[in-house]
Amino acid sequence: MEKVTGIGRVFFKANDPADLARWYRDHLGITLTPTSYDENPWRQEAGVTIFQPNSEGSWKGPREWLLNFRVRDLGAMAKQLEEARIQVKVDPEVYPNGRFARTADPEGNPIELWQPKDPAAK
Repeated sequence: MEKVTGIGRVFFKANDPADLARWYRDHLGITLTPTSYDENPWRQEAGVTIFQPNSEGSWKGPREWLLNFRVRDLGAMAKQLEEARIQVKVDPEVYPNGRFARTADPEGNPIELWQPKDPAAK
């Protein structure tokens, strides 16, 4: 069976797309969409991607979807966002698959940050 190899693009509506794109660039390091084929798009690092439909009420927020971004160092990312006066709630529990935090973009879109557990760590 032929399978998809990853997420190629995430589309969602925004009140101010250009401003929101800059927010993602400035605070999460996601480069802006290229304006020509000569520019390089944002490339994610190889790693696990979970694709999971959820039931109603799985999370609180004004949207019916949630972005989950893998990060290398959740503590450093949370500190960086807090220093930019962006509220972040770090889950104190360490789960078998890693650590998590929740935040939102300026339009209220929920974002989950995930630091996968190092498979080599015991």
